[in-house]
Amino acid sequence: MKFRSQLSVILSQTIRRYSSSKLKTPAYKMESIEPRLLKIDNEDFRALFTPQLLKLRDLFAKRNYEIRIAGGAVRDLLMNIRPADVDFASTATPTQMKEMFEEENIRMLHKRGEEHGTITCRIDEAENFEITTLRIDVVCDGRRAEVKYTTDWQLDANRRDLTINSLFLDLHGNVVDYFGGIADIESRRVAFVGDARRRIQEDYLRILRYFRFFGRISNTPEHEADTIQAIIDNKDGMAGISAERIWTELKKIVVGRMADIVVKSMIEQCQLQKYLGLPENCNLNRFQKVFIRFPKCVEPMTMIACLCEEEGQIASFHKITKLSNDERLLGEFILRERNAAIENLDNNDWWIDRIFDLEVRPGHENQQGRLRLRLVQLARSVLADEERIQMIEKFVAPQFPITTQDLINSKKVDRGPHVRNVLFYLFDLWKASRFTETRETLLEHAGDADIPDLSKDKKSKSPKR
Repeated sequence: MKFRSQLSVILSQTIRRYSSSKLKTPAYKMESIEPRLLKIDNEDFRALFTPQLLKLRDLFAKRNYEIRIAGGAVRDLLMNIRPADVDFASTATPTQMKEMFEEENIRMLHKRGEEHGTITCRIDEAENFEITTLRIDVVCDGRRAEVKYTTDWQLDANRRDLTINSLFLDLHGNVVDYFGGIADIESRRVAFVGDARRRIQEDYLRILRYFRFFGRISNTPEHEADTIQAIIDNKDGMAGISAERIWTELKKIVVGRMADIVVKSMIEQCQLQKYLGLPENCNLNRFQKVFIRFPKCVEPMTMIACLCEEEGQIASFHKITKLSNDERLLGEFILRERNAAIENLDNNDWWIDRIFDLEVRPGHENQQGRLRLRLVQLARSVLADEERIQMIEKFVAPQFPITTQDLINSKKVDRGPHVRNVLFYLFDLWKASRFTETRETLLEHAGDADIPDLSKDKKSKSPKR
């Protein structure tokens, strides 16, 4: 009986995973909804109407195609934020738009977007516009969807993730709202369109998008219980999301508004660590302290490092998110140096030594600036005071007075691998003198008998970068 019970559980889980892996949506059978309309006419809206947008509007009107601003730009305008990016939706198909732009001699860009129903045009060689045909998701597998074009604005709104992102705005200033997005913006509520489970199963990345927009919009730390339960029930689907998509969303979350509260919910309530490449026991206390102290001047990887305890955990995170080289090295640097930085928090000499090791030590001469930024992020991650951080940022390091050519010209060192040994030896003497030894006094030590052979020690004194 026990075996039969276990088998039943396994079968039900398998069926549930299979049914959600190819989700057929009945969106095109929806009952018609009378949308709420809201007229807006503010400065941010009027600022969008460049001569190029007016030309675009007239082109679509001339051919009786509808075109509206869609999604995030509408949300931002209702929140009195001037949108940085404006996307458009239209009843015109990609083929119809291509024919129209070709007839009007308007250049089109990024033609691969046609596969997804998007055409990008450039008007008067001055402004680009991205227009996507209205569509419905016919079959979804949690990552991508098979789509079908439509002329029904309600059906397109229904396929979007959150109510606040399902709004349209026509070019006369009328906001069109089918699913309560206006009211949710007014109350700062973040909710999925329709059934949260279905929306998540259509694209599991929506779990992270929910948390990102919760941080941006909400005025309360509390989530709706049904939404959190839908996320918990469907979190396994995140295993199939590409690394690039995960990191694109997560890096905005960890430095965004309310990041400490949002990440706490993601980790403690929803247990998303495994799908994000984070350690099982994240240090949320350190994350919160650093975020509250430096809410607008820490890098995403600095905040990720705050959640971690060991350098190897950055490698695990990298496997999930496919970090850039600079991002990975920053995380590893913070984890490697954090304990020493805490011990020397008030010791200016230690921080100055790190500047010299990173920027002046032979072999690092071309790293100025980029590596200094890592040190600044390290200082913020250990809650250094502002005076210390400014010292790190503004410190001007003197140049090491010895070059390879100086050693060869001195006749005290033969050409070959030993030149490198001497160069590092003299650098350490110069550093020990607090950078007061001159070129002449340093060269006197070029023939010292106790110069270590660095070729025998692969872990050279040159620090990892």
